[in-house]
Amino acid sequence: MTGSDDGAVRPIGRSSDDRQAQIWACLQTVMDPELDESVVELNFVTRADVDSKDRIHIEFRLPTYWCAANFSFLMADDMRQAVSRLDWVKGVHVVLGEHMYADKINAGLAEGRSFQETFGAEADGNLDELRQTFLVKAFQRRQVALLSHLMALGQTPREIVSLTLAELGNMPLDDAGAKLVRRYLERRAVVGPVHANTPAFVDAGGARLEADGVPGYVSKLRRVCVNAEFNGALCRGLLAARFDLETPFVPRSKTRAASLGAGPVP
Repeated sequence: MTGSDDGAVRPIGRSSDDRQAQIWACLQTVMDPELDESVVELNFVTRADVDSKDRIHIEFRLPTYWCAANFSFLMADDMRQAVSRLDWVKGVHVVLGEHMYADKINAGLAEGRSFQETFGAEADGNLDELRQTFLVKAFQRRQVALLSHLMALGQTPREIVSLTLAELGNMPLDDAGAKLVRRYLERRAVVGPVHANTPAFVDAGGARLEADGVPGYVSKLRRVCVNAEFNGALCRGLLAARFDLETPFVPRSKTRAASLGAGPVP
């Protein structure tokens, strides 16, 4: 896939396998909002196909039958938005399976209604506000992981808080550190401007971190991360208990490519 000035994702090839690979690549970027992990890696997505009319059909599942309606709708909407950026897509059909609100959510999605329009007086909060809340939490988790890594490398709090975004992006780090930087920068815009010379490390309100407060700040965020990690382990356990996860799930595009003697689709 290649980007464009208008934000659309341009298709590399025209074959069905090419397009399915693009769909899965887009879905890979969709995160479980609470766990901040890809819905693909979590085995939530069970189908992602394109039909002869360039319409995408996605099916997904969640760890429990009673996952919150707003949470479920949010993930479905994120999937729809992600694949809609492919410029050849003529429509997106997302279906949630085996969920207490599946019928209502699927009807709302099919008719293009918002969460509030779908659930009416039952709607609990604004979906955009919920999305922002989870994005901030994801920012904090990625930030504490990066701060901990930098301090383990011998960087002092004063050196860390003095970094600009440009300096952080150009730091000579090992593969693990480079990955942490990349993931952090993906969420940095959630809490403030991301110009080259703006501070790399700010709090959830956009204020630059103070060197003296970094140890306590990191300690506090680690406690938040422990809760998130516990929730992640719980979700995986519930999903495994509910569905057969012993057999690794392989997207159809990868299966077809293997049967044709090609290498795995990235």
